[in-house]
Amino acid sequence: MLQLANVSYSLTAEGEEVNLLKEISFSIEPGSLVAIVGPSGCGKTTLLKSIAGFQEQTQGKIVWYGRCLMAEDFAPTEVGYVPQFSIAYDLLTVEESVRGAVQLRVQLGSRKKVDERVNAILDQTGMQDLRDLRVAVLSGGQKRRLGLAMELASNPRLLLCDEVTSGLDCQSEREIVELMHQISRDGQRIVLNVTHSFGGIEFMDSVLVLYRGRLVYHGSPEMLSHYFGVESPDRVYARLRDKSAFDWHESWRKHGEDSMVSAAAMLPAGDAQDTEKLPEVAGFFRQLSVLLGRKRRLFLRDRGQLVLHLALMLGFPLLVVIFALDGVGQMPKSPLHDAGSNLMEAVEMERQVIEDQMRIGGLISGLVMFQIILLTLTGANNSAREIAAERLVYEKEKFAGLRPMSYLISKVMFLGVLVLAQSMWMSVFVDRFCGLPGPLMERTVLLVLVNGAMTGICLGVSALMRTAEQASLLSIYLVGFQLPLSGAVLALSDSLERITQPFISAYWSWSGQLELMKQTDFFVGIKRTIPTELVDQSALSVLVLCGHLVAGIVVAWFGLRRTQWD
Repeated sequence: MLQLANVSYSLTAEGEEVNLLKEISFSIEPGSLVAIVGPSGCGKTTLLKSIAGFQEQTQGKIVWYGRCLMAEDFAPTEVGYVPQFSIAYDLLTVEESVRGAVQLRVQLGSRKKVDERVNAILDQTGMQDLRDLRVAVLSGGQKRRLGLAMELASNPRLLLCDEVTSGLDCQSEREIVELMHQISRDGQRIVLNVTHSFGGIEFMDSVLVLYRGRLVYHGSPEMLSHYFGVESPDRVYARLRDKSAFDWHESWRKHGEDSMVSAAAMLPAGDAQDTEKLPEVAGFFRQLSVLLGRKRRLFLRDRGQLVLHLALMLGFPLLVVIFALDGVGQMPKSPLHDAGSNLMEAVEMERQVIEDQMRIGGLISGLVMFQIILLTLTGANNSAREIAAERLVYEKEKFAGLRPMSYLISKVMFLGVLVLAQSMWMSVFVDRFCGLPGPLMERTVLLVLVNGAMTGICLGVSALMRTAEQASLLSIYLVGFQLPLSGAVLALSDSLERITQPFISAYWSWSGQLELMKQTDFFVGIKRTIPTELVDQSALSVLVLCGHLVAGIVVAWFGLRRTQWD
């Protein structure tokens, strides 16, 4: 049983308290389909989110089978939430979407049991014939059915539906309402359906009408028109404007006291508990395996992204080597002169040698920095949209029991493979054609780390931003700052350099790679061209870049733990 007593929710706007919900009280028995209706902005979705726990009411109690939800939240497997629009991956099939939901949410033990659960859900929701279709080709009504099907994965006792019939034609709306009616009867499940429409009202066990944050009716659909004195339910909203929300609330409180629940009537915690054993949530490694498998399928099926990644991976090294197709050449050395040499000739030869050394040193420094900047751009492309673009899917799955750590580790593992492939190919390809000095293995490590550092930082940005567009834009700005603040082109003032350099990944990879060339003949030319000081040892560059990577992952972790429901 679900019970609410005097539930209120308010916000402070411009110094004034705004009541979005005011003293909502009602009780719903198991096996009921309840419509929550009312004009736009009356508090329907706010009420649903308060019940779900997305936001905590400022007053009152919500009790579920004797448990006060302020003290003890829903178990992930006993409640499902279906948002207004279907949240599923367009590139997956219907069966893959339902199977993934089952595997992420409940621990069933064997593949046979998973198959049985998936088939039962598809049969129940009438999607068996659509199981092999991709989500992208489904109609609006079919996507709403899929949304319901995915939420049945854990067989929840409470199903919260937010405008799932919005925008559908009359026939599709009626079919979805009839399906919700059937779902409510299976396993004595409570289904709350927030809707603006009265379509399919005859399938409802009760109708709850909100007006400006107040409960003004909760009763049978048959009595709705009679109570408001209108010819049909469609006229109720117009009738509500005849009196204030307070007057309507007081009128219903007097006429419907038997249906209202007072705070004193609420069951104390521990009474009337639901004794049915809840299914176990899927374990960490099971969730991780499912997420990795899903990401692999999505990556391989998204031809646009796949082509873009291949183009960047193969094309960026080509951009580097065209500046040194014949290699960097040999570093000229100062000629030896005896006492009888012509002084003017010696000076001219020395000047020419210095010019050649600076040319080659500048070429090497530029090639190293060009690799780094291109890899930071690749890193931003890897992860800027990775979390933000699927935030709503993640939030819904987290609500259903997905562990943030499983999700984060799956992203780190997938992106790690990309970073290794991109960076190692860049290093080997450029070295093959340009022949950069210094140990190849150590230079490759620094390229991997700068790519990984920017990938991790942009992953953190993606976890903090509300939209993929915001995350992409900020990530581009971060990459744009790398070159000018690295000190590789223009020297910064000492005071500013001390502030900015610790945060510039490009500087540490560039400086560390050039430091590796200290024992080669090329270092003298490099030193003549760079406008800033290098780090004393390349090991410090490795530590700093690892710190950038870890910082990005930590930020992503905190971003994932923070709820960002719209």
